[in-house]
This record gives sequence, structure tokens and C-alpha cells, in this order.
Amino acid sequence: MLYLVYFAIIILIPIWAQLKVKGTFAKYSRVASSTYRTGAEVAREVLNANGLYHVGIELGNGFLSDHYDPRTKTVRLSPEIYHGQSIAAAAVASHECGHAIQDAEGYAFLRFRHALVPVANIGSNFSWVLIMIGIFAHLSGMLLLGIVFMAAAVVFQIVTLPVEFNASNRAINQVVSLGLIRNNEERETRKVLNAAALTYVAAAAVAVLELVRLVLIFTGMNRNDD
Repeated sequence: MLYLVYFAIIILIPIWAQLKVKGTFAKYSRVASSTYRTGAEVAREVLNANGLYHVGIELGNGFLSDHYDPRTKTVRLSPEIYHGQSIAAAAVASHECGHAIQDAEGYAFLRFRHALVPVANIGSNFSWVLIMIGIFAHLSGMLLLGIVFMAAAVVFQIVTLPVEFNASNRAINQVVSLGLIRNNEERETRKVLNAAALTYVAAAAVAVLELVRLVLIFTGMNRNDD
């Protein structure tokens, strides 16, 4: 019964976060900003104000596929954000510019996250293979190795949190100081950014819960062997 409750929790948390993001984005994508700038225009103004003239802005593909690519120094915005003149478009576009500013300043958590990418990729791809072999073959050493690889991926998820929250704080400061949002729009912009942050919080929470569960399985396996 406890396992059913546990799996229900780790399934429902990400679903709730995704629904929250989509609902908030849908609501504020219908609310035009008072400056009527598109997401691409907002991004360009924020980047230019920070001396990042070399950072490009490209039209991306896919719903809410917005991201900053540090390798090519490019902000890629989904069609809804790139062309949109809404509060949601301004919020998301400025958030991605927040990552570009972090990159330019050498923000410590961003650099740490970049360094973790290769290890996190290995952990995500191979940890479950080792874990399943360890559990079904009752090989505690193999299970432990899988847990170590998974822990690297969990650390990546946790480090992502300050990176994302910091980018959102930078975004708010930029759009307010540059006059890209006005009046009560700051509160609405924060709602969009906070909803988006929930997806990262949910992912980190689920990853930590799963890691704790596997550690308990490992310790239980060792007790049984003794």
C-alpha cells in the first residue's frame, strides 16, 4: 500500500507542476503587456542593456521550448514567445536572457551545472540499468554503483534550482528597470516565472525521493545479507 502511495506521489507531483505551468502560461499569454513588445524585442532590449550585443536571438520550435544555448551564445524562443506581445512572452523571454547574463558574469552555480552535465547524462542513462540488475540479481555492489550514478543526476537537479530562481530574479529586475513592464504587471510576471520554477522544484523533489527510496532498499539488502 505504501508503495502505491509513493508512486502516486512521484507521478502526481510532476503532472501538477506541468498543469500549473500550462494553465498560468495560457492565462497570461492572453494578457497583452502595456508596452506591446514581442518576446524577441524584450530579449533584445535586455541583452543590449547588459552589453550582450553578441548574443543572438533565434526562433525555435516546439511549445515552451525556450532556452539559452551557452555554446552558441543564443537565446532560442518558441513561436508563442518570440512573436507574442503578452505578459507571458515578456516573462519567459527575459528569463532566458537571465541565463545569458549569468553566463557572461560567470555565475558560479551555472558554471557548476555545466560541469555536471557529462556526469549527469551518464547517471541518467545508465543508473537504472545498474540499479535493476542490482535489485533483481541481489547484487548490493551493483545497486550501490547505480545509486552513485543516480546521485550525480540528483545533484544536477538540485543545482538547477538556484540557477533558475536567479535567472527569474534577474528577469524581473531587468524588465522593471528598463520599463518593459509597467503598473501591476510585475506581479503577473512573477506568477508566470514562479509557475515555471515549479517544474524544476517538482523534478528535484521527485529525484530526491527516488534516491532516498533506493538508499533504503540498499541498506535493507545489506541487513538481510548480514
